[in-house]
Amino acid sequence: MDEQVARWMEVAADDSAELSHPKADDLSSLSDAELMARLQNGKQEALSHLFDRYHRLVLNIATRIVRDRGEAEDLMQEVFFDVYRVADRFDPAKGTAKSWIVQFTYHKGLNRRKYLALRGAFEDLRIGECDPPEEGYDPRRDNGHSSDDILATVRKGLATLSVKQRETVELACFEGFLLREIADRTKEPLGNVRHHYYRGIAKLREFVKRNQRAEKRGPATVLGGGK
Repeated sequence: MDEQVARWMEVAADDSAELSHPKADDLSSLSDAELMARLQNGKQEALSHLFDRYHRLVLNIATRIVRDRGEAEDLMQEVFFDVYRVADRFDPAKGTAKSWIVQFTYHKGLNRRKYLALRGAFEDLRIGECDPPEEGYDPRRDNGHSSDDILATVRKGLATLSVKQRETVELACFEGFLLREIADRTKEPLGNVRHHYYRGIAKLREFVKRNQRAEKRGPATVLGGGK
């Protein structure tokens, strides 16, 4: 954590060296709204002060959501990079900078948790009992795609599944139900639920893989799939 904070402070130091007024140290007395206004004007040194004020809060929220310290630290970094990237979207008339940053954290945290759940499902060796994974596909390699990108692709892939496959995968991956709990909930035999889950995950895996191949070829290709 100390190294991460130091990296943010280095950004502020580099930027402040190019400015004669005001000095970076003077920014500590500014309000969050004033810091956001400077950030909107491209003054990167303001980011380190926002980071210093809220990185612990962001990290705590992220840790509670994704339940993994390493993932939470990565998520914290992404949140502040996004705060800088889309700072122009912040409107002080609609809320405080703190609440805006917290909303970013919840949105990205929930997306990351869903992504991690799906990744865990893709890596489940039991899938091989129903439909062996194809050689060369490794879901842990995102090939430059962010978790948000992959989740967007997965959502498209969910539309290609049968109703029962989609329901089972969503309950298992997005809501955390065990297969036997899904069977009780849907009044389906456990064997049927297993089949819906494994087939659905296998189809999603293939859908994501084909989408990534299509993107590498150039123009976006609309992909579908059989039920």
